[in-house]
Amino acid sequence: MIRVYIGLGSNLNDPQAQLKQAIISIKKIPLSKVIKCSSFYLSKPFGNIEQPDYINAVLEFATELSPHDLLDFLQGIEAKQQRVRQQRWGPRTLDLDILMYDDNIIKDSRLSVPHVEMHRRGFVLLPLYEIAPDGEVAGLGGIHDLLQKVDVRDVRKIEQHVSRNSPS
Repeated sequence: MIRVYIGLGSNLNDPQAQLKQAIISIKKIPLSKVIKCSSFYLSKPFGNIEQPDYINAVLEFATELSPHDLLDFLQGIEAKQQRVRQQRWGPRTLDLDILMYDDNIIKDSRLSVPHVEMHRRGFVLLPLYEIAPDGEVAGLGGIHDLLQKVDVRDVRKIEQHVSRNSPS
């Protein structure tokens, strides 16, 4: 199975409940298994749009699906949870991103892996580091080293989850 890391984020309609529901849905993806879930983190919104703070987390996941098939499942989960794609960096009920797909580098019209901005975002790197402290991001370096280069002052842990197959 391929090791994948998925970023989760929400800032609308009870964000913690949105992430918990997304994790339940992700567990149902065929030929796949959730390995670990980070704690939930509160972070300030990205960009210059007035909106509520975000709740973020990262899942470690194993799958036999291709990256694009996995993307289709994740976008289906977003749609089921009323994700509306209106404005870049705008508020959302749910955002699911494939951060890493093993050590593959993928760049096409639908998908960029590693996620194109992950090395600049504390709200991605902090939960990722929590569950994969020795991990490497293809083409970018070690997660620990990347985390040292970003500002995480506005990112704080709010709910502990680090466990296998959590929450249920």
